[in-house]
Amino acid sequence: MSENARKPIIGITHGDVNGIGYEIIIKALADARIFESLTPVVYGSSKAASYHRKLINTGEQNFNLIRRADAANARRANIINIIEQEVKIELGSSTPQAGELALLALEQSTEDLKKGYIDALVTAPINKKNIQSDHFNFPGHTEYLANKFDVKDFLMLMVSQNLRIGVATGHIPLKQVFNAITSDLIAHKIRIMHQSLLQDFGLTNPRIAVLGLNPHAGDDGLIGAEEKTVIQPAIHKVFSEGIMAFGPYPADGLFGSSAFTKFDGILAMYHDQGMLPFKTLAFDSGVNFTAGLPYVRTSPAHGTAYEIAGKDMASPESFRA
Repeated sequence: MSENARKPIIGITHGDVNGIGYEIIIKALADARIFESLTPVVYGSSKAASYHRKLINTGEQNFNLIRRADAANARRANIINIIEQEVKIELGSSTPQAGELALLALEQSTEDLKKGYIDALVTAPINKKNIQSDHFNFPGHTEYLANKFDVKDFLMLMVSQNLRIGVATGHIPLKQVFNAITSDLIAHKIRIMHQSLLQDFGLTNPRIAVLGLNPHAGDDGLIGAEEKTVIQPAIHKVFSEGIMAFGPYPADGLFGSSAFTKFDGILAMYHDQGMLPFKTLAFDSGVNFTAGLPYVRTSPAHGTAYEIAGKDMASPESFRA
């Protein structure tokens, strides 16, 4: 295990077995260069992996079956069976078993994170509906992991090489955004982003752009007052604390003019305000990073992609990134 001591052991959950999770995992691990920097451990089913491997053109690739992550082979793609029984795969369909298996992988991998068996976690896409149960009553991975590690201060942060977009209100219905947005919340999320840019990305004096809530950032109060009454006070507050936060900026103007390139991080007010420009600019290269957790956790910037499951069409680039 001397090689494992030099390379981080990365846990990988298999996500929804009926989606593209296994395809992107297998394609990413087919590149032998990945073993130069990390030791991968997949939490899933060797039988499901074998099923999916036969559907894609990556050549012969077998997983090393292990019982515990600390027994991983540093030169191989390792897999821990979270279930020994046969797995019924229904490509492109949402099934109860797929949700149960996705949750089992999450539960075992997060326990191994706590025990120190793995050093970081990469989560393949889940179906946020079929995974719901008494043990998973959350809108997504981000909230589940924050609860699992008892973290109150967290931020969903979409990251690519030169673009980092956080979302102030996360996974909530659009009609709830206006009531959720407060000066305290915005200031809190700016602080989390600032700390992550310093600690996780090694930046010095990062510059953060804060987006407005209304069209044209309220147009000086003509199309809404939240920019003046809620967002600006939050920006002034954190600026007085030494955080280089600016705005509020109209989202269309900031991204349409490429002015976003002048900032190290951007805080969007709601989910689609941040996701739309991010996925337009970095769909294949971007990842979802959960800022504020005690461990590094990432996921690809896409979902289960049922429509192309089993068709050897999925790109592993976002997952590999």
